[in-house]
Amino acid sequence: MSGEPYSGKHDSARYHEQTINRGEGGETHQVAGGEAPVLTTQQGIPVGDDQNSLKVGDRGPLALEDFHFREKIFHFDHERIPERLVHARGFGAHGFFEPYESLADITKADLFQRPGERTPAFVRFSTVAGNKGSFDLARDVRGFAVKLYTKEGNWDLVGNNIPIFFIQDAIKFPDIVHAVKQEPDRGFPQAQSAHDNFWDFVSLTPESTAMTLWIMSDRAIPRSFRFMEGFGVHSFRFVNAVGESTFVKFHWKPKLGMQSVVWNEALKINGADPDFHRRDLWDAIKAGDYPEWELGLQLFDDAFAERFAFDILDPTKIIPEEEVPVRRVGRLVLDRCVDNFFAETEQVAFCTQNIVPGIDFSNDPLLQGRNFSYLDTQLKRLGSPNFTHLPINAPKCPFHTLQQDGHMTFVNPTGRVNYEPNSWGQADGGPGPREAPDAGFHSWPSEEAGRKRRVRPESFADHYSQARQFYISQTEVEQGHIVQAYVFELSKVETPRIRARMVSHLRNVHEDLAKAVADGLRLREMPPPADAARPTREDLPSSPALSILLNGPDSFHGRKVGALVTDGVDADLVAALKDACEQEGAMLKFVAPRIGGVEASNGTWIEADEKIDGGPSVVVDAVVVLPSAAEAALLASEATARDFVSDAFAHCKFIGYGADAMPLLEKAGVAQELDGGCLPLNTTGDASAFIMACRKLRHWEREPKVKQV
Repeated sequence: MSGEPYSGKHDSARYHEQTINRGEGGETHQVAGGEAPVLTTQQGIPVGDDQNSLKVGDRGPLALEDFHFREKIFHFDHERIPERLVHARGFGAHGFFEPYESLADITKADLFQRPGERTPAFVRFSTVAGNKGSFDLARDVRGFAVKLYTKEGNWDLVGNNIPIFFIQDAIKFPDIVHAVKQEPDRGFPQAQSAHDNFWDFVSLTPESTAMTLWIMSDRAIPRSFRFMEGFGVHSFRFVNAVGESTFVKFHWKPKLGMQSVVWNEALKINGADPDFHRRDLWDAIKAGDYPEWELGLQLFDDAFAERFAFDILDPTKIIPEEEVPVRRVGRLVLDRCVDNFFAETEQVAFCTQNIVPGIDFSNDPLLQGRNFSYLDTQLKRLGSPNFTHLPINAPKCPFHTLQQDGHMTFVNPTGRVNYEPNSWGQADGGPGPREAPDAGFHSWPSEEAGRKRRVRPESFADHYSQARQFYISQTEVEQGHIVQAYVFELSKVETPRIRARMVSHLRNVHEDLAKAVADGLRLREMPPPADAARPTREDLPSSPALSILLNGPDSFHGRKVGALVTDGVDADLVAALKDACEQEGAMLKFVAPRIGGVEASNGTWIEADEKIDGGPSVVVDAVVVLPSAAEAALLASEATARDFVSDAFAHCKFIGYGADAMPLLEKAGVAQELDGGCLPLNTTGDASAFIMACRKLRHWEREPKVKQV
């Protein structure tokens, strides 16, 4: 990690200032595209570096005196009210965290001391780019923010479902968010990155390349909050009772395994149910099928940090699990829905600065900037420094401060003392709260030295090697989805040079990927590879932990079967299917021609969960088609019934079908294409076999065929 730091300049900023002109319109200078005004602060002070925040040493913490960074973040944090600037569309639930073992040897954090002791938790999931009224299945990063109400105060682990980020330095956060949000002149597109501004920015920002691989993967279109991972993103420190420190990266591993949807399915889900993820979490908790994640830790020391191939302070990098295994130390369970969405999910305020004794920050420059930004944001969004008085934000342990007054003060300390130190004693109505040198929070006493400069360390300069590692770690199916995602997104970019520029970066990642995307866009000529600050390493091994399909569930638990039924449906087959789902922990939902339900072959009544034009197959994980002989022809004449089958087939879902379903399968165009993912249900014993087959979630062998149809 030695060497001269690189500039961190992006392609758009590689210019030589030839002249400075000072006229009535302000200073201008020559850049690659012609004469441009000089960027200044809001006070008119010329900005010398808009790419890097001011640090103490190349890899040191941010300097508070960086007025340009503070002004830029301050303005960004206060641009919109009342919804969150990012992560506006969210959904939360209550639960608890329970450790499996004591971690006293590595951290003095109270919640990790006693196995089995439950710490209350609130978790908010979200999309990043969309507004509050956007849809759930956008191709986007998902926020995974956890508030733990420990006995020593609140700990906010504010992460995402992707372990890296677009940028290395928080000073660029306003730029990436501005670029991905709707374009300011037209106010669209919303909740998507498929537009010129986003791809212009990332194609001029090589450090974003690895993140674009992640968001073009299936990680960006999860099937459910319940089936996605969470990450703390940054490197943190654990500190034990004797002051020993260990680096840590946080992971949340879903107990139900990972699962995503395909892009065509996502588009149709957004049309059928824009609240799909919200509804899924609510229904699961209400049904008593509580979502659960395991907390995993990647623990490493300073010696590993020094020899690791990449900088552990770089938020655009991961540490592969094969190199530092994830140690699972506890479980997070969500077991209670909110009572009021606004009071809890909307008013909850997460701050990365909220840590407890035993946990500390690293010098990750993005984390350092977030620590300032989140607190500043809450003041604007919630209107008062007393947002901590709101029940959802208040600690559940005793707390005592000397802070008073301000807008919306719910609780003021009693007595005359609102300062410290003070000399008042018990006889004077005191003493008030005092600092606790032994039990209180103390920062890890790291030694920092170096010149104050706006720089990126040389160890941050490799932008492509881990992007390549991510790509080669995917299965062939997943690699195909990444290609399709790039082609779709870039096809929405109106400016050809931006498309070509992005392909030039992909050439530094993997030639096969770049060629497939270029072919999909029909670029007339292949652009040369983008200039790279460091050559791409091709010796990094694949990491199976990075694949969703290689880390899927071993059961169909928590998933949903949609059964299309009509009057006269075989009652014994329905009963067998219901029993098989219950045994597996899966849900069975009935879709019928009319919402009132259907009469089964034995005269019993089956209540419908959905009417056929309101219950498409995209909102379930597998389908069963069980019309009676008398109703099959009528069903085949219904367009939405045909879509129910054809969409399930196109999305590679498992399809179970009764003996009388063939007219519908023929009209849906799949009767001649039936494969190993289409199972006949002729006897009650076939129901269990069907549910067991569904454990694979998708019949991916079908995908090459449906792409050609």
